[in-house]
Amino acid sequence: MSTPINVFSEIGKLETVMLHRPGNELSNLLPDELQNLLFDDIPFLEQAQKEHDYFAEVLQAKGIEVLYLEDLAAESLRNKDIREKFIKQYLDEANIFNQTLKTKLQEKLTAIKDNRELVDKTMAGVQKVELPKYKAVSLTEMMDNSSPFVIDPLPNLYFTRDNFATVGHGISLNRMYSSTRQRETIYGQYIFDHHPRFSGKNIPRVYDRNNVSQIEGGDELILSEKVIAIGISQRTEAISIERLAKNVFDRKLGFNCVLAFNIGQKRKFMHLDTVFTMVDYDKFTIHPEIEEMLEVYSITPKNTGELKIAKERGRLEHILAKYLHRDSVQFIRCGDGNQTAAAREQWNDGSNTLAIAPGEVIVYDRNMITNKALERAGVKLNYIPSSELVRGRGGPRCMSMPLSRKSLTQ
Repeated sequence: MSTPINVFSEIGKLETVMLHRPGNELSNLLPDELQNLLFDDIPFLEQAQKEHDYFAEVLQAKGIEVLYLEDLAAESLRNKDIREKFIKQYLDEANIFNQTLKTKLQEKLTAIKDNRELVDKTMAGVQKVELPKYKAVSLTEMMDNSSPFVIDPLPNLYFTRDNFATVGHGISLNRMYSSTRQRETIYGQYIFDHHPRFSGKNIPRVYDRNNVSQIEGGDELILSEKVIAIGISQRTEAISIERLAKNVFDRKLGFNCVLAFNIGQKRKFMHLDTVFTMVDYDKFTIHPEIEEMLEVYSITPKNTGELKIAKERGRLEHILAKYLHRDSVQFIRCGDGNQTAAAREQWNDGSNTLAIAPGEVIVYDRNMITNKALERAGVKLNYIPSSELVRGRGGPRCMSMPLSRKSLTQ
């Protein structure tokens, strides 16, 4: 492998992917904290793990290398200095205002000798009962006294698509929509800065977690070696897309166009990939509700180094066909176009497919109507169970971060 990051399409044969197996962060979800932690329900952890293991087994059976975020993060803490820096940064970003409490937490985390155990603990969060002598002293702590946690869990981590995204040979280390998820990107920072597989490999960074405007990986789709699509959504701001586009063009990663899809600010849509994914050279899943109202803007580089931004005219399928140099493209509608079925199956991520090769995808088994429409369109389906994983509002694409895909020109 000449470079550890190689993603120039959504559909090229998947070679290496990063997952996160759900852990105790899901056991630490509480009903009163669901909204703050961006969940609508509490998954049953053991069943969620079984479903996730099945997902990994399907990938591995196809010859795909599966890496785990938690392992990569642990392997990145290669020496005492990196480890101490990681713990300090984690606590700084956990908004611990009581210095005495921060010191106790630092001592607790430092005392964990195994790096993997340390990473798991930072993901799971810390309950007050784990600090027997804990006492609220600041006004902030007293106002938050109803919570049993001194550090909240990170339950969204099994959606590895969001906190960073691969773009060509580079990465977008993202600024998350919610402070709840911003700590997730610390793991990506340490992996790309310190893991032997990635550090020192001159991986371009086209977005940085310290930027003030937000962008998330579920909105970032690599349509071809030349074209990127990014959703303007509840989780991604327009200014972030401009910044990323400028960086991509300046770093000469091969892309010459970014298509910005304005999908609106509704939670049920959340990211572009919850309503739109690419499954073959000329086939896309789409949620019918966004099809007519969608606005598309093209962003291309000028010779001066500035950006040219234009609102695209015409139907979405004609815009895609133009930029992908196809005579036409086919939309496979969530719920097979039925309004009731589309609404229900989109909520259960019927449009969120993971392509593992051109015309071959992984889908949730529960979306039967959409899945039949995909099969009729000639798409090969690999089914995974989803009764618990789906409760986090994300599908197979959300749960996977491709690190390498085979080039479509090979």
